[in-house]
Amino acid sequence: MADLTDWMDENTGPHIIWYVKRLSGNDTLANESHQAGPYVPRDVLFKVFPSLNRPDVENPDKRFDVRIDSHGDARIARAVWYNSKVRNCGTRNETRLTNFGGAESALLDPESTGALAVFAFHRDESGETQTCNVWVCDFEVQADLVEERIGPFEPGQWRIWTVDQQEQNLFAPAQKRRYSCWLETHEIPPLWLSEFPSGAEIVRKTVELRGDHSVPVDLRLLKRRDCEFEIFKSLEQAVELPIIKLGFETVDQFINRANSILQRRKSRSGRSLELHAREIFIEENLREGQDFQHQPESDSGKRPDFLFPSQAAYRDANFPAHKLRMLAAKTTCKDRWRQVINEAERIETKHLLTLQEGISEGQFREMTAAKVQLVVPLPLVESYPKSVQPHLQTLESFISDVRLLRVS
Repeated sequence: MADLTDWMDENTGPHIIWYVKRLSGNDTLANESHQAGPYVPRDVLFKVFPSLNRPDVENPDKRFDVRIDSHGDARIARAVWYNSKVRNCGTRNETRLTNFGGAESALLDPESTGALAVFAFHRDESGETQTCNVWVCDFEVQADLVEERIGPFEPGQWRIWTVDQQEQNLFAPAQKRRYSCWLETHEIPPLWLSEFPSGAEIVRKTVELRGDHSVPVDLRLLKRRDCEFEIFKSLEQAVELPIIKLGFETVDQFINRANSILQRRKSRSGRSLELHAREIFIEENLREGQDFQHQPESDSGKRPDFLFPSQAAYRDANFPAHKLRMLAAKTTCKDRWRQVINEAERIETKHLLTLQEGISEGQFREMTAAKVQLVVPLPLVESYPKSVQPHLQTLESFISDVRLLRVS
């Protein structure tokens, strides 16, 4: 942990841009897509390699030094813009980082799927990157340390961060969409402006804006998660930005305020998935208290996110164990899946709902041996290795199984 803290300090400066993301199965070699390297959006790559933005040149590229400091690896990588479509002589218009060395690289290792990766691009006076230092977080405690600095991260997200833009990055609004869930100040309940609402209240507002009851369960969950984050960011700006604009008398005051905001973001991220799942269970006619129970105590001191049908049934020795189910909800599961193994001793198979975009085959074998069944929203299934995909369960399928238990 001390090494990572030192690394972040050494790779922070006005000339350094961080690109941060959780590695998906398409980034690594986990799903056998044989991509050349982690995905970096074209606009981001042009920002750190301005020399690539030359549509008049065929496939402009740049060699640069890469040091994956977390794993003691160094090599010369290549940034390239395949621009045949722009030049009207082909179909490609994409940017790539290549030459990472295959599965031997921590960036492409299937076991790195789900890991938080930080790319620190060091730019010269012209804005061109000459070296890039990378840290791949092997453990979630390392990811937590990164998130303490730049805010919580979820699968499918990426972010650029610089020390001289830290304040703007903390408080800038999310990009609005045509059918946005972003709330203007006059649309925010007045009480929310004086006391930040709970996660459950924000989720209820999300359901109000994105009912979508006719949308399939798995897609509904993902759409609402996006909507909820927009609501949260719009509220955060309405509450915090006026305070920021007033300024601070001391650095400590600013740091304390920023830490409070980051902690609220982490708290929201930690509970969001289970709160959305609870709402969907109710919408799908599962009765709370009869068909499922949220945050019950299964065994002494152990509280799974959901028990089916109830805590009372779980504790009734005469209730058949094969008719019991438990579901944990964890946005990422790379390390955290082990936390669910002992949450309900009577239930042999532990179901785990996650939004992580892929795992390695080795990780999946470990989960299977520990009797952990992954529940993954259908649109994310294709980010998993082809050998793993048939063994995943969608949320809609899980709900159907619970209904069958009720009928039987």
